[in-house]
Amino acid sequence: MLGDGLAWNEVVPFLTALAIGLMLGFERERSHTRQLPAGSRTFALLALIGALAASQSKALVVAGLITVGALMVLAYRRTSTDDPGTTTEAGAIATYLLGALAWDQPALAVALAVTVAALLASKSRLHRFARDIVTEVEFEDALKFFVVAFVVLPLVPNRDLGPYGALNPAKIWLLVVFLTGIGWIGYIGVRALGPRHGLLVTGLAGGFVSAAATTASMGRLARRTASLRPPLAGALLASTATFAQLLIVIAVVDDEVFRRLVPPAVSGAAVLLGVAYLVYRGSDDDTTSDTDPASDSHPTSDEIAHATGDPGEEPAEAEGPFDLRPALVLAVVLTLAILVGRWGADVLGPRGAVLASGAAGLADAHAGSLAAASLAAKGSIGADTALAAIAAALGANLLVKALLAFTAGGRRFGLAFLAAMVPPTAVFGIVVALGIAST
Repeated sequence: MLGDGLAWNEVVPFLTALAIGLMLGFERERSHTRQLPAGSRTFALLALIGALAASQSKALVVAGLITVGALMVLAYRRTSTDDPGTTTEAGAIATYLLGALAWDQPALAVALAVTVAALLASKSRLHRFARDIVTEVEFEDALKFFVVAFVVLPLVPNRDLGPYGALNPAKIWLLVVFLTGIGWIGYIGVRALGPRHGLLVTGLAGGFVSAAATTASMGRLARRTASLRPPLAGALLASTATFAQLLIVIAVVDDEVFRRLVPPAVSGAAVLLGVAYLVYRGSDDDTTSDTDPASDSHPTSDEIAHATGDPGEEPAEAEGPFDLRPALVLAVVLTLAILVGRWGADVLGPRGAVLASGAAGLADAHAGSLAAASLAAKGSIGADTALAAIAAALGANLLVKALLAFTAGGRRFGLAFLAAMVPPTAVFGIVVALGIAST
């Protein structure tokens, strides 16, 4: 108690609203040298008024919002000749609403206020990103992704269909959304971060689309550079993405298998990251003095597009970051892998599921892993068998990547890739074996 009947929890919302108003008001004043229609004091008052209105009734909050909106319209008409922007006016309305939200949910109000402040303070960065970094094609691809994620996904039936009831269209399409979204974000990350760490970022981003294709692309780059270390590190990061994507895929399907898979996947990824770091750290020592450093570690835009696509495609075909084709192909592979895995488990028992997952892993590691997790979710096989099947899928996929490393990058690159993959693969297998043995 603070006084006669005044509780501390009754004061906190007003203090929170005051802090929110001052923070947003200070940001507005620091961002502008001209006279603003609302400064730090006005923003603080608006937040306090919002909290006070919320403490009385929702109707008063609505009436206050209408009043604040009218005041901001008048303020805009008075200052629009000097600055036609409406950011400050919109920020003032948001401050009032955040103050009202602070009365019931102060933690959420503070989180949203920090987000608003970051948006307000990032004017130049956001404008540069929108105008200079994101191209027209990339923006159109972002719109396509939103259609795929927020229009198509809700319309896809969320029930088991097909033979054995092994297919769930909603879950399969959700994986398509994950794959296309991660690929788009990775592509934009390469563009935003610039060429300094291009091969590393390209390898990681490309690994979320196809680690095998990215390994082959890095092998081709290794033939044209004085040092194979940067492209080798990129190829290793692509395999690191495989572990991360594997956890995402399994989390969508089965919680128990996901929980059991976290220790080996995290351990293997950590070791692989360490190996990739050691490989890349020595790249400067391998660079000769007469070689342009940019050629050793900086991929061209065509190479970036090619590394994140199919190894058999020409760079010109990868016009944008969003491409449904690889994701749809993977969805078909996943569907077939689930069906074959369910059939194998039904006819041959658990061993059939492991063999089917290993065979599917030759095409894609996630296909065999998803098939095993789907069978475990339906009770056709146990979690231990699912883990063994996932390990078989990853092992088969590693053989494919090693073969691509040899054929695309040559004997030296292939041997280096294979040697670098031994420690993380061994750690993953040991932790999986220990997890199975402990149950």
